[in-house]
Amino acid sequence: MLRVVISVLLLAIVATATGYYQIKQAMVAPLHLPEPQLVEVQSGTGFNQLCRQWQQKQWLDSCWRFQVLAKLDPTLTDLKAGLYQLNPGTALAAFRQISQGKEHQFSFTIIEGDNLRQVLSRLQRAPYIEKPLHWGDEFLGKPLDEQLEGRFFPDTYHYHGGDHAVQVLTRAYRKMEIELDQAWQQRSSSSPLNSADEALILASIIEKETGVAGERALIASVFVNRLNKGMRLQTDPTVIYGIGPEFDGNITRAHLREKTPYNTYRIDGLPPTPIAMPSKAALVAAVQPQQSDYYYFVAKGDGSHQFSKRLEDHNRAVRQYQLKSRNDS
Repeated sequence: MLRVVISVLLLAIVATATGYYQIKQAMVAPLHLPEPQLVEVQSGTGFNQLCRQWQQKQWLDSCWRFQVLAKLDPTLTDLKAGLYQLNPGTALAAFRQISQGKEHQFSFTIIEGDNLRQVLSRLQRAPYIEKPLHWGDEFLGKPLDEQLEGRFFPDTYHYHGGDHAVQVLTRAYRKMEIELDQAWQQRSSSSPLNSADEALILASIIEKETGVAGERALIASVFVNRLNKGMRLQTDPTVIYGIGPEFDGNITRAHLREKTPYNTYRIDGLPPTPIAMPSKAALVAAVQPQQSDYYYFVAKGDGSHQFSKRLEDHNRAVRQYQLKSRNDS
């Protein structure tokens, strides 16, 4: 009888030791990936089913150890549907990542100075975004056209595979509302702007004219000085925006003479809408311009500008830098 008891105990010890060994092996077993892989887990996928899929791909040597491990830790079987980036490492880490719903995050960046057509075009090409938006589509009850130009804050926005484009744009739209309101609340008491919408329009022009970040407030001062004096803004980026997608990169005198709602050589004051997505710095510059006596500026060819107080000085600078640009080309 004693021998039987000892035999049973020995078998139990061996079985326990073997089980413990197998569990330890499962915990450190590698997921055989040569490089990171994007893996989609469909809704309703079970633990055993996923394990077999990975075994068929030769990412796992076998499944039974993980099935035992899942019995001991049932949270491993609570798989969340989604798109995951799995990295070389242990299979257990990959199962935990999926059971915890740690989906891969993609990113989409709205670039300072991009217009709405450019934003929509890149959004349509963004990976794993569902239901892309196009020019004229409805967004928050409004058409995606000039009326929503400039209304999406330049920043990087993260999303998960399968998210809709409207979700990304909504975050950018809400952020611009916040940033614009904050800038407007800090506006200079001498500002000629009558509303936050006008500040957004001016900021978009400043953004398009700025090649050197430190010049934003000075460029803003030129436009504000012109507005205060009743002078036309005469800024090329508004002309280009008015031409639209047909613009071929070459602005001509005919373009400057053409009467469009955006041609600030032909209209007084600000254009009817923004012409691009302005940065926070451009918003601040629009409402807090630097104090100056400048009414003119011309690009020097290196991203910076030559500022002038008088027209004759400006014309001299235009001849100097435009002729230099032509001679260098």
